[in-house]
Amino acid sequence: MAVDWALTAVFAALVLPCVLRLVRLDYVRLGHRVRHGDLAELLLVVAMVAMVSPVGGPIPAAGWQAVLALTTGWFAVAWWRTRTCAHHALSAAAMLYMVTAMPHGGRDHGPWLTMSAMEARLALPLIAVVAAGYFVLDAAWSGVLVVRGSAAVRADSGQASRAVCRTVMGAGMGYMLLASAL
Repeated sequence: MAVDWALTAVFAALVLPCVLRLVRLDYVRLGHRVRHGDLAELLLVVAMVAMVSPVGGPIPAAGWQAVLALTTGWFAVAWWRTRTCAHHALSAAAMLYMVTAMPHGGRDHGPWLTMSAMEARLALPLIAVVAAGYFVLDAAWSGVLVVRGSAAVRADSGQASRAVCRTVMGAGMGYMLLASAL
């Protein structure tokens, strides 16, 4: 239970940088794809809070499935059209998989999105392991960029904040996928 609350606090803390980017950045200069990515990241952070919170979320799993399916579709089309947004499409798809593949019903889950109360593992655990590998590698890569202070991670465009959030979210996604698959 302590791990669940700690993860809830970590993911909830990521809401602030997401909101600050949306409020402070000049998206006219940065472009609409950057804004869409920041909005998607905020949505995914809120979904992670709902998944790991021992309390559960006020939105049933079916609601999250609908939202995540739309987000996956939106970014999959953007990925196909512009060859960008792949990470957001994969992130939303992985979260959709977690919500859909977790046991629904009984005392394990009920209609609410609460992975911390889940006693059974996800369906098709190989998908979870492969996805976890992607997120762990992506988190490591983003973390290296943050530590190095790479030119690609410029604070004035929100890149530093995005890279830190991506590192934490990637590590969290990897952990959740592995923990629920094994």
